[in-house]
This record gives sequence, structure tokens and C-alpha cells, in this order.
Amino acid sequence: MKWILLGAVLGGVGVGLGAFGAHGLDRYFVEKYASTAPKTIAGHIVPASWKYLQDYKTGVHYHLAHALAMIAVGVVSLQRPSRWLNAAGVLFLLGILLFSGSLYVLTIAGPDWLGVIWGLVAAVGGTMFLVGWAAFAVAACPCHK
Repeated sequence: MKWILLGAVLGGVGVGLGAFGAHGLDRYFVEKYASTAPKTIAGHIVPASWKYLQDYKTGVHYHLAHALAMIAVGVVSLQRPSRWLNAAGVLFLLGILLFSGSLYVLTIAGPDWLGVIWGLVAAVGGTMFLVGWAAFAVAACPCHK
């Protein structure tokens, strides 16, 4: 039940952060990154404000996806409790905090604010997501009891 509750709460927080990004950050990013050089993304030159808004949205996307994954961990745990499922839930939570959280900080505070460190934190969070999915797969394997 704890993973269902936590996933539901984090899902709600993710929706709120998504709405904040869609309705509150657009103008903020335009002003904040007005003097920042344009960025190249997939061969296209875009304003820095657009690039960082997309990075923020990536954080929200992974946040929401893994909140749902935590709910799935909770649902499966009701039928078949497992240390592997618990590990997956913890790893998904850490991934949200580190990956999505670092993108939120990096984009809102700006890349000059410890940008390299936040980039490393995002990489660690992304790794947590990957390991979490592996733990979930082990827990779901019929060969594992």
C-alpha cells in the first residue's frame, strides 16, 4: 500500500509541476534566458528558453511515468510481496528525486548554478530508474519466488 500511496501523491505533485511548467515558467524562462546564446537541439537552433523548458518537461515526464511505476509496484506487491519490488519502489523514488529534481533545479536556477553537478545528479537518477526497472523485472519473473 505504501507504494500506491506514494505513487499517487507523487503523481499529483507531477501534475502540479507540469501545470506550473506550462503556465508559469514560459515567461520566466524567456526573461531568465534572454541573454543566453541559442542552443542546438537535433540540428535545430532554438532559443535557450525553449531548450530549458523542454528539459523541465522531460523531468515532469519521467516524474509522472515513475509515479505510475510506483503504483504498479504497489499493486503487484499486494499479490506477491518481494524485496525486489520494494527495491524497485525505492529506486523509482530516488530516480524521481535525483533525475527529475535535478532537471527542475537546473532549469529554474540556471545552468550556471552548479550545472555540472546537477548534470551528474541527473545521470545518477537516470541510473536509478534503469536499476529500478531491472529489479521490477526480477520480481515479476515467474522463476523468482
